[in-house]
Amino acid sequence: MPAINETMGQYSELFMLLAAGTYTVAFIAFAWDLAKSSKMLRAVDLKAAELSGAASAVAARVPASVGAGSSDRVDSHLSGPVGRAERPTSATAGSARGGSGVGRTADGDMRYAGDRRVPARVAVALTILGVAIHAAGVLTRALGSGRVPWGNMYEFLTTGAFVAVAVFLLALIRRDLRFLGTFVTGLAIIMLVAASVAYWTPVGHLVPALQSYWLIIHVSIAVLSSALFTLTFAMSALQLVQAHRQKTIAAGGADKLGFMRLVPTALSLENLSYRINAIAFVGWTFTLMFGAIWAEKAWGRFWGWDTKEVWTFVIWVVYAGYLHARATRGWTGTRAAWLSIVGYLCVVFNFTIVNQFFNGLHSYSGL
Repeated sequence: MPAINETMGQYSELFMLLAAGTYTVAFIAFAWDLAKSSKMLRAVDLKAAELSGAASAVAARVPASVGAGSSDRVDSHLSGPVGRAERPTSATAGSARGGSGVGRTADGDMRYAGDRRVPARVAVALTILGVAIHAAGVLTRALGSGRVPWGNMYEFLTTGAFVAVAVFLLALIRRDLRFLGTFVTGLAIIMLVAASVAYWTPVGHLVPALQSYWLIIHVSIAVLSSALFTLTFAMSALQLVQAHRQKTIAAGGADKLGFMRLVPTALSLENLSYRINAIAFVGWTFTLMFGAIWAEKAWGRFWGWDTKEVWTFVIWVVYAGYLHARATRGWTGTRAAWLSIVGYLCVVFNFTIVNQFFNGLHSYSGL
């Protein structure tokens, strides 16, 4: 058994602190991007409304006998340098399928456009820096203990936060999901703070029950699946907000959530969340299966109705119900979003309340 290197453990705690600080600055930058872009889009909409009003006024003054050529000249005049300068880019010109301006949303395909959102670029750069520092913290924890760094609640939270942010950054390669930045970095900050304040555990060896290669297989898949569930939780929460906003605007209400113009439609969020949940559900299925195999190796039975085992199965059932209800029963829209959120709340309950307050064969996490 390798010796414990407490110095590496101290370095790990320092890296975790620095990562949390960097994520905090990134969180502020993501929020700044939402606020600034919202104001910019409002200005574009106001200018478009003014131009539309001017076009209506000019058209009203044009005699009915004027030919199409004169009408073309009027349009050409109104789409001159000023109109072209105020024309929104493809990233900001996506619609809520209800007309331009009011009710605007980002494009449903979530592709990058040509507009330069400096705060968003700064936020992503800071997140990349934060995840690099975070990786150093996870690595030094592993070197200090001579094992994989997810043997207790402290290590699971710190490693889980790292994987969640890393998955988010990987997703940014293909899709413009920067509107999720405040959610992801905010959750990472909460996890790191909770790990340091409530679940801090000094670097040390694992109890005999955890000294198995199944720890690497079982828990690593659980961490990755939880990271994907974190992304879908954020999307489902935004889906509810966007659906309420779209409903309010369709009813003639005022758009009081300008920052949601950077977020795709509720339907686009729901579709992407569904696909990611399907992938995460496969991972969680393997988590349940490998956990049962490990239980047989360690305790001589595949299933024993231990509290942790029961809640792992509950999570599986909730997400299975979500996928089945949406695919075959027509549970779309807010009902699907709420099911996804309930599933993630079960994940949080399993890794916090169950681990801390329920006694069982899994009560060895060094709390």
